[in-house]
Amino acid sequence: MTATVSPRVLDRLKAALGPVGWSEDPDRLAPKLVEWRDRWRGTTPLLVLPADTAQVAAVIEICAGSGVAVTPQGGNTGLVGGQIPQGEILLSTDRLRAARDVDRLDDVMVVEAGVTLAEAHAAALAVGRRFPLDLASEGSATIGGLVSTNAGGTAVLRHGTMRGLVLGLEAVLPDGQIWNGLKRLRKDNTGYDLKQLLIGAEGTLGVVTAAALKLAPLLASRAVALIAVATPGQAIDLLVRAKDETGGEVEAFELISRLGVELAVRNLPGVRDPLETASPWVVLIEIASARAGAAETALERLLDAALEDGVIADAAVAQSQAQAKAFWALREGQSAAQKPEGPAWKHDVSVPISRIAAFLETASGDLAVRFPGVRVDAFGHVGDGNIHFDVLAPEGGDPAAHAASRDQGARLVHDLVVSLGGSISAEHGLGSMKTAEALRYKTPVEVAALRALRLALDPRRIMNPRVLF
Repeated sequence: MTATVSPRVLDRLKAALGPVGWSEDPDRLAPKLVEWRDRWRGTTPLLVLPADTAQVAAVIEICAGSGVAVTPQGGNTGLVGGQIPQGEILLSTDRLRAARDVDRLDDVMVVEAGVTLAEAHAAALAVGRRFPLDLASEGSATIGGLVSTNAGGTAVLRHGTMRGLVLGLEAVLPDGQIWNGLKRLRKDNTGYDLKQLLIGAEGTLGVVTAAALKLAPLLASRAVALIAVATPGQAIDLLVRAKDETGGEVEAFELISRLGVELAVRNLPGVRDPLETASPWVVLIEIASARAGAAETALERLLDAALEDGVIADAAVAQSQAQAKAFWALREGQSAAQKPEGPAWKHDVSVPISRIAAFLETASGDLAVRFPGVRVDAFGHVGDGNIHFDVLAPEGGDPAAHAASRDQGARLVHDLVVSLGGSISAEHGLGSMKTAEALRYKTPVEVAALRALRLALDPRRIMNPRVLF
């Protein structure tokens, strides 16, 4: 891999893409060279904007032959810096925007990598189906990025991550060859599954250009509630009850700390807390059913029994779609609500559901001893064990000093997570932020196997070279 890109290579790339397929305009590049929280900034000698898979292949073939590195980028919603180039060619999927096919008989949608999640939702809805992956960033997150980071979101409890929602992929491999793996099969037991290698690879094994995605039927009833609980343990008790009550129709089960609720109300316009009880923790639950009225009935039974047994202290049930959206705004606005509070240590971790309460209690206690006054905003997808454990500076504290202690705080949190059988990255990936740190927790056998795989597909390490192993 070369450290600089020669004018000859740049000219070849420009010629392959045509006049609208590239840019050196600083104003065009600027928003693509900074992560939205402003933690990572990058540089690139050229932004390439291929219009189809053949053009992606042409770019990668030129770069591979010249030893020039490439960083693929989707909607630039990543939170670990893997999409921000540091001198590499920046390959944007902005122009790969086609929904090639939406088939309600196969329950499959084939869309290109630059299609946003919101656009994918609309395409599925147009044929009476839904794509069951939900994220707060649906308007900007793209299908290619979601595949490459194995995105999760709020409905993993019921539908799984992208890894379970992708039936097939089309991708350009690191030598420029096009792999057409856009199968629509639920069963294909013919050896290694190349699509699964590409899912979650963060662009290191190739550029995803299109995906065949599973669709699901529309739902006839949906019920959403915010619930006050005293402890994370009570939240887990409620989760078990909800699963038993609904037979698997819990669509989402989210936990928010009291600090998270207060920050959202304070820093986000139009957000309020509908609960009369200011409990230490709040659960957001969504139950969805194919049977009319079933979700509402199941939620009512669940809440009545939980109140009677003292598992919950209070609940507010959404009476309209607008109220349900307002409840979700409290949860989905957590990251934005933190931003005015200064730098935060972000931990996207997962532990077994049975150990969530132990993790939250121990991690919060250890941080309070080690870093007096820090504020913990813990929230996330408790239904699948994923906690966003974010640590803010003390009230009136020094933001710069807090930011400087980030690595020490991460070591404390991540050591605890791994000791509980968890992962230091649940859904955001490793990127530039966690790649080096992950080596501390992976075994030599695993690292050697991963490196051998990458070496076989990308011997010159041109694909997103700063990321993964």
